[in-house]
Amino acid sequence: MPDAPVIRSDVPGSFARSVFHERHPELVRRVLDALPYGPAERAAIERLLTESTGGGVLEPLPADAPDAAQWLAWGEGRWGEPWSEAPFLWAESYFYRRLLDATGYFRPGAWQGVDPFAPFKDAELRGTAVDGELAALSGLTDLPPDRRTDALLASALWGNRADLSFAMAAESGEPDESDESDESDDRGPSVPAASPPAASPLAADDSALLHAELTRSGPGRVCLIADNAGRELLPDLVLIDHLLTAALAAEVVLHVKPQPYFVSDATTDDVLATVQRLRTAPVPAAEAIGRRLWQALTAGTLTIRTHPFHCAPLPYHDLPADLRAELAGATLTILKGDLNYRRLVGDRHWPPTTPFAAAAGHFPSPVAALRTLKSDVVVGLAPTTVTRLDATGTPWRTNGRHAVIQVRPHP
Repeated sequence: MPDAPVIRSDVPGSFARSVFHERHPELVRRVLDALPYGPAERAAIERLLTESTGGGVLEPLPADAPDAAQWLAWGEGRWGEPWSEAPFLWAESYFYRRLLDATGYFRPGAWQGVDPFAPFKDAELRGTAVDGELAALSGLTDLPPDRRTDALLASALWGNRADLSFAMAAESGEPDESDESDESDDRGPSVPAASPPAASPLAADDSALLHAELTRSGPGRVCLIADNAGRELLPDLVLIDHLLTAALAAEVVLHVKPQPYFVSDATTDDVLATVQRLRTAPVPAAEAIGRRLWQALTAGTLTIRTHPFHCAPLPYHDLPADLRAELAGATLTILKGDLNYRRLVGDRHWPPTTPFAAAAGHFPSPVAALRTLKSDVVVGLAPTTVTRLDATGTPWRTNGRHAVIQVRPHP
């Protein structure tokens, strides 16, 4: 397919620039407030912020970093160039890898292995909003199977609005990100309700095609590549339980990040914490889902997987051979969230009418994207949809108020 310019963060007024110059400073402030890092760690974090926003250049990881060789390869040709001139996807990924280095996550010592985003994740998972969503699970039991599938797909889709970095941006005052006054809660809907924001229909809706892919060849192996922990991971796990219990999948492989990444991205620890939250809920329907998920993990019908490439600064077009082979065996891969979408279609200034099947045609299995729009890139929209959204005069690509369900089916 034709090429398109790579999104970078050196364009004044662009969303990518606002991430580095507005969102990252707020993130750094919160990380430093959340944990009592010592002077060395705090100074390293502040240096990273100054370097990445003040005209600094990209420098390799320390030679003794466990993934130094891998990042040298991923950054070949980029070392020494300004942060702002690197592709936005690459630079943003490297910022989070360097943040772990600054906090001491990989170094022997007191902070080794400590997730700098754990306080945010834990607070969200323990919050009253999750209590309400667990209670609402009782409403699923009376739904017919097809309607239950629709409800849970919608929950997983709109649950992507609970991205902690997105909420952080809203609270820090980034323009047009926090206009959610028509909702009682601006962090996403309850699990069974899953209603979209008011007057925000799906910008692209391949729900029927997604249903067809789930039933095309009988129960098979479904891969779900997760995005965020907490209130997004909760409906993802409920959806996984439904896929298994409704015989829409014989096996589900849940792919998560191997280390903390992008504020709230899910790791194995986050999966286990969320399953435990379900198992110990004082709501019979939620407790039953948690118990079944635990049993599925022990039986192997639900498997947690990770791979270093899940934290790579590269698009899925560059999947390594082992991960490509694993995904190729899936009857369907479901990609959750904004970052996975950017990596799937390429973080470029595509015309929004570029066919999704063309942009995602390289992926090794049939693939479905469940994504709320929180960054510039989008493909697969009808011309009339683009015209309608542009006419609103709002930043519809980045404000989290619109979503897509898009599918590249089996040939």
